[in-house]
Amino acid sequence: MKIKLYIFFLLFSTFVFAQQKRVTTSVDSTKVKIGAQINLTLKTTVDTLSKVIFPEGNLFGGLEVLESYPTDTIKEDFKYHLIKKYGLTQWDSGVYVLPRMEIKINDKAHFSDSLLLEFVPVVVDTLKQHMYDIKDIADADGTGGYWWLYLLGILVVGGLTYLIYYFIKKNQKPKEEEVVFATPIEKATAHLKKLEQQHLIERGEVKIYYSELTDIARTYIEETIDIPAMESTTAELIDSFKKAIIRKKLSLTEDTISNLEKVLKQADLVKFAKSKPLEFEIAEDRTKIEKTIFKIHQSLPDIVEEEDEFDDSKSIQERLAKKKRKQKIVLASFVSVFLLFAVFIFFVATKGIDFVKDSIIGHPTKELLNGEWVTSEYGDPPIRIETPKVLERMDASNLIPAEAKSRIKQMNMFGYGSMTDQFYTMVMTTSFKDTVAIDLEKVLEGNLKTWETMGAQNILVKQEVYNTPGVVQGLKAYGTFTMLDPIKKKSNKLYYVIVLFKQNNGLQQIVVSKLEEDEIASEIIDRIINSIELGKAL
Repeated sequence: MKIKLYIFFLLFSTFVFAQQKRVTTSVDSTKVKIGAQINLTLKTTVDTLSKVIFPEGNLFGGLEVLESYPTDTIKEDFKYHLIKKYGLTQWDSGVYVLPRMEIKINDKAHFSDSLLLEFVPVVVDTLKQHMYDIKDIADADGTGGYWWLYLLGILVVGGLTYLIYYFIKKNQKPKEEEVVFATPIEKATAHLKKLEQQHLIERGEVKIYYSELTDIARTYIEETIDIPAMESTTAELIDSFKKAIIRKKLSLTEDTISNLEKVLKQADLVKFAKSKPLEFEIAEDRTKIEKTIFKIHQSLPDIVEEEDEFDDSKSIQERLAKKKRKQKIVLASFVSVFLLFAVFIFFVATKGIDFVKDSIIGHPTKELLNGEWVTSEYGDPPIRIETPKVLERMDASNLIPAEAKSRIKQMNMFGYGSMTDQFYTMVMTTSFKDTVAIDLEKVLEGNLKTWETMGAQNILVKQEVYNTPGVVQGLKAYGTFTMLDPIKKKSNKLYYVIVLFKQNNGLQQIVVSKLEEDEIASEIIDRIINSIELGKAL
């Protein structure tokens, strides 16, 4: 649908009908020197009760607003004539589009006319201006034949990286290896012994001591009796513990359950109520936990056979071997990632980010440039042109105004991409039944106004005469504009070229555009424009 909108390129002054406007637009000049001021005037006539809001801002399109003058009001009977003036300028030479601006009258939007304003450069007197000789040719940086230096640098960086990692690992204090226990009772006993070796009571860290002590008991109960002990409260744990004893038919006395409950409640007081039990009470609580764990272990059914113990031992060894393999894989991955990063930084430092982006990461327009190009003829009058991709025919007949259909003999439009893409190409030809006076500058102006309705802003235009190899004279326009990418929701600045030709009763148009910063796409545009060959209307 975006491509089809270009049918409006054919809306010349013949097909444009005047309409009475609520707002009139005028400027004191359409062509001045750069930096000179152009006075823009907006006029409207309203009744005495109307509310009018004129546009404000620092920029109108690509033009800078030097001054916004107060609104003049002239009363005539029961009406007001409102006159709003602005001082505009631009500091770069070229043709600029003053866009349509919104004027609100009683909250209803009305729009001013869009205008083309030209800013010409100041002529320099080359007889008085001192001229300088052309600089000598600078020696190129001859690094192409020393590829082995790049390889050597990569190897050196990789070797140093490995040595640094090796010495860091060697000088690190050996981490305590994770012990894999064969049974829950071995795990609980070892953790109780380790808890005593930490000397937490002597350091006054009673809260930490009780927390770890009860965690050891809870973990053992969860692993052996299969109840959610770690996330349960003391009451919930004791209740689940009693039910599990009945369900699993464990031979545990009420004293064992009572001792466990007392220690858990004591731990809650220490952790949450800042209770400080005496040393003999702490020792008794530790003994109670140890006895509870031991009695639970004794009450469990003995179902472990020697073969199972052998399998557990074998499983432990396999897990340790698997852990070592995982460490080796992590080390190899770390070294590989670092080497890739070092190579990336090396090429960025020596070749630049553009080289890395275009040659290593990949670039869409570079693939177009280096791909297989196609030379073909399009439309009538025919245009023979070389493009990186075959242009697809677009059906735009349903968009031709009814008053224009009777005068058009044939119209063809072909395109690739869209104006918001990284690269876009369009070829359009029109032949008329009768003799039509075609003004290429009017056609160009219609193109730019159509772009503006599609969302193009800050349109900068420069134009020149263009001749094909067959000495057919046409009009070439080029410049930049900004347009919102509807997918990425960001504004892109694009560079474009428009080439227009008229032959007898035929109009031929070629449009190409690209992202302004894409230098590779510039080569594509030059190759397309230089390949243009025109045929005569049939």
